[in-house]
Amino acid sequence: MAGRGIFAVRDVRSLISETSEEGTQLKRAVGATQLTAMGVGAIIGTGIFVVIGKGSSLAGPAVILSFVLAAVACAFSALSYAELASSIPVSGSAYTYAYATLGELVAWIIGWDLILEYGVSVAAIAVGWGGNLNAFLDSAFGYALPDAIAAAPEDGGVFNLPAVFIVLAITLLLVRGVTESVRVNLIMVVIKLAVLVFFIVIAFVNFGTGNFTPFAPEGVDGVTAAAAIIFFAYIGFDAVSTGSEEARNPAKDLPKAIIGSLLICTFFYVLTVIGAIGIASPAQMAESDAPLAAALDQGAGLNWAAAILALGAVVAITSVVLVIFYGQTRIFFAMCRDGLLPRRLATVNQRYGTPARLTIGLGVMIAILAALVPLGTIVELVNIGTLFAFVLVNIGVIVLRRTRPDMPRPYRVPWSPVLPLIGIAFALYLMSDLPWDTWLRFGGWLAAGLVIYFAYGYRHSRLRTVEAESSALSSTPPRADDGPATRPDDDGTAPRPDDDRTRS
Repeated sequence: MAGRGIFAVRDVRSLISETSEEGTQLKRAVGATQLTAMGVGAIIGTGIFVVIGKGSSLAGPAVILSFVLAAVACAFSALSYAELASSIPVSGSAYTYAYATLGELVAWIIGWDLILEYGVSVAAIAVGWGGNLNAFLDSAFGYALPDAIAAAPEDGGVFNLPAVFIVLAITLLLVRGVTESVRVNLIMVVIKLAVLVFFIVIAFVNFGTGNFTPFAPEGVDGVTAAAAIIFFAYIGFDAVSTGSEEARNPAKDLPKAIIGSLLICTFFYVLTVIGAIGIASPAQMAESDAPLAAALDQGAGLNWAAAILALGAVVAITSVVLVIFYGQTRIFFAMCRDGLLPRRLATVNQRYGTPARLTIGLGVMIAILAALVPLGTIVELVNIGTLFAFVLVNIGVIVLRRTRPDMPRPYRVPWSPVLPLIGIAFALYLMSDLPWDTWLRFGGWLAAGLVIYFAYGYRHSRLRTVEAESSALSSTPPRADDGPATRPDDDGTAPRPDDDRTRS
């Protein structure tokens, strides 16, 4: 560990050794297939089922290019996540990587940022879940929940009851255990991929080219602006890295899961958006909270198919809530274990093997946020937080290559530092397209985080509390009942009372 100031760096071996401490040890129970399913489960959800409508309103049919641009921007960062996840198999994701490379203050900033990113993301996804639940009820039964209990106050409601319900239900599942959670997620991933295949087949059977002109009504600016929003659809592959401590073989399985899940989702996304525009105009999708269901209903006139898709969207988005919320609990857990937040929250429930107290507390706070905040505001906050995390992860790869060149790296980013630098450039480019009010909210969140760090985190950090305890032990004077202090002889032994050397 270099120093004890605000830029103190945690030794990688020290970070790894903490994962086996009694009371805060997580259970290694997740395999490669389940990790990949976590990535797919986190990525495919609100982005494709909800945000595609907002993206198409900005870029028109060229939203296809926006999806590709967002995927490319993610790919470079995914490579960096893969290297660090395989080298530092510890909960915390970008927070832990920053602690090992850029120092405590930077780690706190990124950890505080990730709390915002993941927590607000769960709330946003829960709001999208409620919209798709209403679309399903309307398509299948001709009934929808009233706005008073299905929309945020800003959207004409009182509170969003479906969003609260799904957050609390997932909270209970995560408390129950990681094995049960990943098993449920795997089932939901199979269902969501089947639903997307169903949509793609139906869309291409009814495909037309009329909606593709004009292709890019807002030009390049529209494509990049939409990509900055659609980027939300790819958030999730980084959540795989938060499961490092619960992976059976993190060095081998995490890189495969991170990169593989991104490739699988990009393939399905591109086919889905082409099919959607082939049966519905961007305007039709932009006006709906469930744009793919609207494309089948209004564009293709297939009400029965819209009902199936809406039900599939509900299942798909449920798995996103599960994985993203799981990721947030593990990041928060790592920060608590390091002392930057209250360490008692890092206690693992001995019955379930999960940080139950922490999970319940976060679940309640996120449920309140989901009940009261509209989707549009949430999505932009999530995107800027994620892009900022990507910048620091790419920097972390470059720094760790220089400071710890001999550290084992089961996976290495090719052509470093070129690819990480490209990842940084893409992230900054997409951040520049986000609105100024989003930057102001983000700056306010980071400012609040710095206040908390200097008021609490700095003084309670494990780096400083361990040093203080060691100093206290080394400076403790001998107790009265320890007997008289004697000076050892040169041979290292103290003289005995009957020794000749003690006689006058």
